[in-house]
Amino acid sequence: MDIQLLLALVVGIATIIVLVLRTRLDAFVSLLIAALVTGLIAGQPVLEIVSSITTGFGNTLASIGIVIGLGVGIGKILEVSGAANALALAFLRAFGKGREPWAMGSVGALVSIPVFCDSGYVIMNPLARSIARVKRGGYVTLALALGCGMTLTHHLVPPTPGPLAVAGILGADLGALILVGLAFTVILLPVVVFYAKWIGPKLESSVIEEVREHVYGSVTAQGRGGHRGAATTFADDDVDSDAAEPGAVDSDAGHLEPADPSTELGTPPAGAKPHRVGAVMGSLPLVIPLLLIVLNTVTAAIDQANQGVVGAEEYEPASWAVPFAFVGNPVIALVIGILLAVYMLLPRWTPRTKVQGWFAEAAASAGLILLITGAGGALGQVLRDSGVGDALAEAIAATNLPAFLVPFLIATLVRVAQGSGTVAMITAASVTAPLVTSLGVDPLIAALACTAGSMVFSYFNDSYFWVVTRFTGLDGTAALKGWSGITTAVWAGSIPLLFITSLIVG
Repeated sequence: MDIQLLLALVVGIATIIVLVLRTRLDAFVSLLIAALVTGLIAGQPVLEIVSSITTGFGNTLASIGIVIGLGVGIGKILEVSGAANALALAFLRAFGKGREPWAMGSVGALVSIPVFCDSGYVIMNPLARSIARVKRGGYVTLALALGCGMTLTHHLVPPTPGPLAVAGILGADLGALILVGLAFTVILLPVVVFYAKWIGPKLESSVIEEVREHVYGSVTAQGRGGHRGAATTFADDDVDSDAAEPGAVDSDAGHLEPADPSTELGTPPAGAKPHRVGAVMGSLPLVIPLLLIVLNTVTAAIDQANQGVVGAEEYEPASWAVPFAFVGNPVIALVIGILLAVYMLLPRWTPRTKVQGWFAEAAASAGLILLITGAGGALGQVLRDSGVGDALAEAIAATNLPAFLVPFLIATLVRVAQGSGTVAMITAASVTAPLVTSLGVDPLIAALACTAGSMVFSYFNDSYFWVVTRFTGLDGTAALKGWSGITTAVWAGSIPLLFITSLIVG
């Protein structure tokens, strides 16, 4: 590989890491500066660098920006309507007594598809606290299973913004990425649960006292004549507001009932029944768009096979496949999803201004993701136009290293260096994009490698690390053993899955 082009790549990635860690600049500006630095070192004319940045930014957001905006909008409505809580409680009841860690891991994985990890964990953590109070123990296990279940789909399954951005940058089929990402999630979920069940009891004594009291309340000694032979019982006054937020707990019966979200949805008219969203209805705005996208992928594959078309660029859908291509387009599917969310999950008395305010909040949360995604596309375009991508592809082709490991390792390095999984996967996708064609790497495999590599070793420079460990009550080495350990376990578990998938798809 030309030493100048190799230097351009190395310095470009280093620029992102140094700027994010050592300066006041965020990832959006850092990616743009890295694109400039890469182009300059590679010898690309300065005006062409600017053209590459604007072209890459615009092309990337044109394909994925609308979808990210709609996706976070659906997530916000699921959150405020109580639908996310209803789905969580349905999973708990479905798994049954004694399988709470499996239920919490599954709840986390489900909720984190439309809802950002940080806010999703804050919403669902009181449910883990409620269960731990009823069970009188095991809070760390439940909290870690919930948090890492969210990590799986947050990194692997669209319409979470990170995987969506990666699919757009690499040109991966969104329906296929949803299916395979879900398959990875199902296979990796036992890793989450077994690790949480192994490390949780070891760390239970390390929970800080404030959180311990918040979760379990004050304890009064009881004899064996107590409820179900328990050694302890909990006073009614100890059922704090956090524990009751997603579901009220009846300690005697062990029941979990959904909270009434009516106060969040506006003032109901006199005589109106409390607003309740069932699990089936609550799942529709999420499930229907996913099914439409996947259905489009399946019908397109059948149509391509019938036409004998190999490359997607040459494919023109037959007349029978056009309706599926239309409703299964991610933009149309998510528009349908957001209509279902607004008109099925929210009561009629919800003020229009309140709904619009929620959408504004969702848009604000997605704004930086959109900018980072566009800047990642800009960096990828510079890598293409400057020749760095082709040179890297040639260098990899000359080795025995599987090409899909390159985005995986880049995502891993950037994640450890600067903490953000979204930035890590977008950076890896941007660097990898020029390799997809030249090395013959399937875009789906490249996208999975980017997203899986970004799960590694969440620690102090990751905001989600602090969310999980603060709510769980873990500090220092206990936090590293619990949270950093479980995220690294699922990262390691994804490596054999990538090899197997590459053999099947490649």
